[in-house]
Amino acid sequence: MMRPTLVILLAAWLVGCATSPSPEPRVTQLAAAPEVTLREAMALLMERGYVIRHADGELGRLEAELARMPGYGVALRVAGQQNGSRVSVIATRGGRPLPPSVVDPLLTDLQARLQP
Repeated sequence: MMRPTLVILLAAWLVGCATSPSPEPRVTQLAAAPEVTLREAMALLMERGYVIRHADGELGRLEAELARMPGYGVALRVAGQQNGSRVSVIATRGGRPLPPSVVDPLLTDLQARLQP
């Protein structure tokens, strides 16, 4: 009697672990060069209270965590395009993805900073 119950509980636990949603990035195009875009994104995040955890200019990657709310993070990727940069941003809290609309204010402010 105990064995079937244990098997069912174990199966339910494993299914719960396997169904975590994959993060969906918010993507936008900017007119600035990738290096400038990454530098401005880093400055903007620091002004908003983020701590830069990892940054790599050659790979165009930036990861930051909100200082006042540990566990709330942003991962930003910048790639060169014909006339500028392609920016992809994912926000997470506690390792779980947040809706892409959470990063819209960040992207709007970044775009405003990079306009000539």
